[in-house]
Amino acid sequence: MSSTEPSANAQQQASQLGIPGEHGRLLARLARQAIAHRLETGEAPPVPRNLPEPLQQTRAAFASLHHGEQLRGCMGTLIGRKPLIEQAQESAVEAALADPRFEPVSRAELDRLTLSASVLTDPEQLWVDSEAELLERLRPGEDGLILKDGHRQATFLPAVWAHLPEPQAFIAHLKAKAGLRPDHWSPDMQVARYTSVTFTAEPPLQGAD
Repeated sequence: MSSTEPSANAQQQASQLGIPGEHGRLLARLARQAIAHRLETGEAPPVPRNLPEPLQQTRAAFASLHHGEQLRGCMGTLIGRKPLIEQAQESAVEAALADPRFEPVSRAELDRLTLSASVLTDPEQLWVDSEAELLERLRPGEDGLILKDGHRQATFLPAVWAHLPEPQAFIAHLKAKAGLRPDHWSPDMQVARYTSVTFTAEPPLQGAD
């Protein structure tokens, strides 16, 4: 399996999203190239033409950058409003340069970072009256989750389950991300879930310090 090829489970999800593996690997490569273009020229990357149809569909997408296991940037959208290729390119550049949690990525550093492009399904509203009911309906390892209460909102991609496999901890950390107390619940809480498939482009300088 190549470094940009998804796992067997991810391949099944990709099939459900209508994205063949080779198209997903192309998406990840183009997202990485978009960052390099912006860092090298200071200009927005051009949108490639004559791409496979799945990359031209309107889709939501996130892009994340990692140095080993350490997050270096993650940005994206939960609602698809642009062709997937445009959204992936835009999210990748924002993850590198506009994530407020991190300093901008340099061109040299980019060659040491892993890029992951995650394609999302449309969010599904979950009508739940309590955290206990949410825990019953949550699908660990599969669901991305959106919590919103008033002006506070946060999401975790399904990939976060790898670091927070226990459902109560998953929800507690997501609440904290939204600026809510771990035990918080209110009648106004809105919950939605989605699934995603992730394609990864490994850094060309693997093993470099």
